[in-house]
Amino acid sequence: MRELDRELRSHISPDSPLAPGSSVGVVGAGRLGTVLARALRDAGREVHGPVGRGVAPAGEIVLLCVPDAEITAAAEAVAGTAGLVGHTSGATALAALAPAAAAGAELFGLHPLQTFARPGARLAGSGCAVAGSTPAATAAARDLARTLGMTPFDLADGDRAAYHAAASLASNFLVTLEDAAERMAGVAGLEPVAARGHLHHLVRTTVENWADLGPEHALTGPVARGDEATVRRQRSAVADAEPDLLPLFDVLVERTRALAARPAGAFS
Repeated sequence: MRELDRELRSHISPDSPLAPGSSVGVVGAGRLGTVLARALRDAGREVHGPVGRGVAPAGEIVLLCVPDAEITAAAEAVAGTAGLVGHTSGATALAALAPAAAAGAELFGLHPLQTFARPGARLAGSGCAVAGSTPAATAAARDLARTLGMTPFDLADGDRAAYHAAASLASNFLVTLEDAAERMAGVAGLEPVAARGHLHHLVRTTVENWADLGPEHALTGPVARGDEATVRRQRSAVADAEPDLLPLFDVLVERTRALAARPAGAFS
């Protein structure tokens, strides 16, 4: 992939907006836009913004950090102002940038596989889904990702929904699951802060085992060892104290049984 990038860059004029080091205008002053603008500046890039939605910033490259439903309107607002226009959505196709393309821009996507719950979210070390309307635009997106310390990987438009579902399962739904765990810990007498403190170490170790060993070898607990009596006691406790969590518990037990029965490496 690096060889391909070098080959593509050899055909790009140093004055082109696709060239490494080009200035970047950021639209969207929310969490993501603020983090990206600061990180690009820290990496030595000339950055304009972040500016508000509907404003066209200076910059040879314009990066739209706006909600998915507002991408097309934002692309229309910056149409004709930059030779390379991109969005930061994981789920939305590049076609949403059509107004910028109609004005002559090449298009790209740049989606950091990271959560931005805090203003100081760290980009370095994260994966980053990239795409481009041309090979050179894709190379420019990879260059931006690497400038930010991220590891780029290509994402086809047709795969975006599945990719974004994976991200939601791994991050958003994990928080929902931990909220359920915190509630059951509360039933057992643990205060929320104490519950999070104690469960945090368990969650972190579990995630590290999953990453290092794969799901089949990382799985432990009563379902994995076939201890159905303990599973029944757990289910009874959930039903008595937090009955609205019972459907979630039952689905998770079913999926965990299926995982425990799966041959190691079946999906690797």
